[in-house]
Amino acid sequence: MLSRISKSIGMLLFVVLFSSLSLAQQATGLITVTGNVTVNGQSAISGATLVSGSRIETAAGSTAILSLGKSGKVELAPETSLTIRFTDSSMVGIVDSGKVTVLSNAGIAATFATKDATIIADAGQQNNFIIEVECSHTHVDTVFGLVTMRVGTTDKQVAAGAGEIAGDMQQPNCKPCLRPGTPVPVPVAGIGVGAIAAILLGIGGAVITTILVGTRGEEPTSTGSTTVVSPTR
Repeated sequence: MLSRISKSIGMLLFVVLFSSLSLAQQATGLITVTGNVTVNGQSAISGATLVSGSRIETAAGSTAILSLGKSGKVELAPETSLTIRFTDSSMVGIVDSGKVTVLSNAGIAATFATKDATIIADAGQQNNFIIEVECSHTHVDTVFGLVTMRVGTTDKQVAAGAGEIAGDMQQPNCKPCLRPGTPVPVPVAGIGVGAIAAILLGIGGAVITTILVGTRGEEPTSTGSTTVVSPTR
């Protein structure tokens, strides 16, 4: 019961952070698609402008690459649903289903949430990590850099070459996980929670700071563009 309450509080705080970005100046990026991809329910084409706050969905056999300027890049694998907000110094996403590969540049506060956990990248360095949402649980694998998987009030650091799992592996009506244990991701060249219930406003930066605990707290540094490295199973 306590774990459920802690998880609910964590998601509530994450929604506050996610919503607060809507008050900032709206940022834009670019999307590159293969196959059938939609943005906010409309068919997307490569080279189209991506607005912060968009919901991106990929069909079977389809992928999308989000180029988010100074913040970094995000790749969506087939059958993935992601809602993302971003600025020049942050990216915040909600992964409903599927798999995303994230590259966050040094100095960028990158936070992603699933139904099982919140994943926080170390803002003091460049990070490349994979989040995969299964029916019963969430996998997080780090290619390079360092991320923290937060489940309720428990934090687990996931260093380069390591992985963690959050969720109920025995959840009824879910297909068995195809991976035996947690694999070590192998980098190769190239980049590879349902809709928000309410917008919470008027909550100060102290709450947002609480969500971002787990990063090293180093001062952001300016970075150039980079190439995302995507692992394969």
